[in-house]
Amino acid sequence: MDYRPVLLAVAVATAGVLPAFLTGGLAVQIRGEMGFGSAALGLAVAVFFFSASTASVVMGRVVERIGAHRGMRLAVLGSAASLLSVAVFAGSWAGLVACLAFGGLANAVTHPATHLSLARQVPPERQGYSFGIKQAAIPAATLLAGLAVPGIALTFGWRWAFAGGAALALCLAFLVPQEKVGGIQKVAEARSSDAPIGPLVLLAVGIGLGSAAATPLGAFVVESSVETGLRVGTAGLLLALGSAASIVVRVLFGRLADGMGGGRLRLVAAMLGAGVAGFVMLATGSPALVVPGVLLAFAAGWGWPGLFNFAVVKSNPGAPAAATGVTQTGASGGAAVGPILFGLVVEAAGYGTAWLFSGVLALAALVAILAGRRLVLRGRARGDVPFTNAHEKG
Repeated sequence: MDYRPVLLAVAVATAGVLPAFLTGGLAVQIRGEMGFGSAALGLAVAVFFFSASTASVVMGRVVERIGAHRGMRLAVLGSAASLLSVAVFAGSWAGLVACLAFGGLANAVTHPATHLSLARQVPPERQGYSFGIKQAAIPAATLLAGLAVPGIALTFGWRWAFAGGAALALCLAFLVPQEKVGGIQKVAEARSSDAPIGPLVLLAVGIGLGSAAATPLGAFVVESSVETGLRVGTAGLLLALGSAASIVVRVLFGRLADGMGGGRLRLVAAMLGAGVAGFVMLATGSPALVVPGVLLAFAAGWGWPGLFNFAVVKSNPGAPAAATGVTQTGASGGAAVGPILFGLVVEAAGYGTAWLFSGVLALAALVAILAGRRLVLRGRARGDVPFTNAHEKG
């Protein structure tokens, strides 16, 4: 297996989310200079994901027309422009928000382009594995943001961290290969044998609910664990272990999916169901259940996105970028809304109720994904979607 397309997809996906995660990682320095509070910071990052969500459908169709490599190059150039504009022009909260909104548009190109690249360049028997590896890009972006604090921000200033990120993204643009001749196609023609838009919308709702349930883990696990009696250092270590568990599960289950002839979306639903158990453990507030609850919530409740994207691609081989552009609308929307709603519930009723709320969202995601899968299979049974060797059951 040639790992170059996979590593390139990871690098492009990391660059795509870097504006948001650098903003979070350098929040102390940015807020100190611009003078805004925690709520304003959360809203600024949410704007990034809202922007990505609203543009995902359009960008997915654009990528299908221009090709994966042109889309990847456009994504990293857009991310570089967003990072550089923050470094040079962002002098207030409003300016920061405008730069992040532009970065969100670039991120909307990132996922459809990398999904199309993996679907076209990785052998079918290794695509699940590649999608699992690609989904490690978000933890990788978090790692880079964390390293930027002591390595650059505290030494040279936070703006230089954004400038460095822009330089890395620009260098990455030169590593993206030229598009092969014949890579451009008509979207309507390409999607003629794929799943109808209705099931994709329902699947987008499912991944949106699942993302809304899981994304608060990274932001609130430490404080929630401390409230149960854990030390801050121990809670931080637990966060790292949970994140590592999520990465390992994404890769391993992607490899497992390569050997499956169908049922991938059912496996996603099963993982969400296990994740619900993890959220319930966290909701109890019991010190004895915190560690297994965090690990289960991270591993099962947040270890499924790569498997989900792979299932959508396998069900839509004609135009995977356009299809995942639709479902990515839900993923980005959930990433934006989830932490905001969770924070509001914490303020109103405490962490126990908030984790139960995440469990309810995960359960609703499970139902929506299974319903979307049923619609896809029903459409094939009616003959709306021809079932060929390229179409596997989700």
